[in-house]
Amino acid sequence: MPDKVAFSILVNEHESGRRLDVIIASHISNCSRSFSAGLIQKEEILVKGEVKKPGYRVKTGDNISVNIPPPEPVPAEPDPHNIDILYEDKHIIVINKEPGLVVHPAPGHSKGTLVNRLLYHCPGLEGIGGKLRPGIVHRLDKDTSGTMVVAKNNVAQINLAAQFKSRKIKKLYLALVHGVVKSESGSISLPIGRHPSDRKKMSTVSRKSRSAKTFWKVIERFNAATFLELDLKTGRTHQIRVHCAAIKHPVVGDPIYGGKKAAKNLPTSVPRQMLHAWRLEFAHPATGKTMSFESPIPPDMGKLIETLQPVRLAVSIEKGWK
Repeated sequence: MPDKVAFSILVNEHESGRRLDVIIASHISNCSRSFSAGLIQKEEILVKGEVKKPGYRVKTGDNISVNIPPPEPVPAEPDPHNIDILYEDKHIIVINKEPGLVVHPAPGHSKGTLVNRLLYHCPGLEGIGGKLRPGIVHRLDKDTSGTMVVAKNNVAQINLAAQFKSRKIKKLYLALVHGVVKSESGSISLPIGRHPSDRKKMSTVSRKSRSAKTFWKVIERFNAATFLELDLKTGRTHQIRVHCAAIKHPVVGDPIYGGKKAAKNLPTSVPRQMLHAWRLEFAHPATGKTMSFESPIPPDMGKLIETLQPVRLAVSIEKGWK
């Protein structure tokens, strides 16, 4: 069993006045407020060397020491199904997630996920922030394909989570969206939060939202759709899907944000949302070396693109995604 992972947090002016359990949860990937409260109550978290309650309001300059205990055994069954591995060493594994694959188990549903496959491939996989998400530092929606990095030990998980938190990781996506996008490139800066009436959806009109920014550029235009490259500057839930729908160009095949209805105008059926996590760039958690990985366009997206009739307009960017 590995040793505890220890690190410290220095409270800044922006964080002053917030609850201690909220601050801890915001600094640890996939960490719920209840989990952070549990660490505080177990005296694994101290403020300037002293025990505090989860509701303690932190102050500017407070030094918070955090000890994350060794992970508990993961209650999920290993699954021998194959994983498309792009890279692996003793610290990380980078995979190309297939569409239709759920990333991690949920309570009462412990089979058939990427985590199950990872547990078979890496029997000693460790995790923090919940027993159902070992090694997971970010996720993709079930029907979104593409590149993911998974931590193979606690130290790597903390490092990668910090890179995601500080927005140092570069994430490029490819998407087919409904309609012909006229501009060559642009950006979408709309806050995202829970939909005011449908808790399963996200929305740019929410009672409690967070800033979100997406840059995009056209790869190719078709009669009924546009192929985009998208650069996420933030990592909000459903960000690309919500932002594209907000500008009236929903992702083709998206059943939640309007793309499913639009897909009826296409020459072939669309099995899922046409969104692909193409490239991921980050610093290796042990060496600090910058690493970049790409996942090829999945067959269903490639087949749909081949059926679309191009709009005969000049494309201003190099098609580096091929």
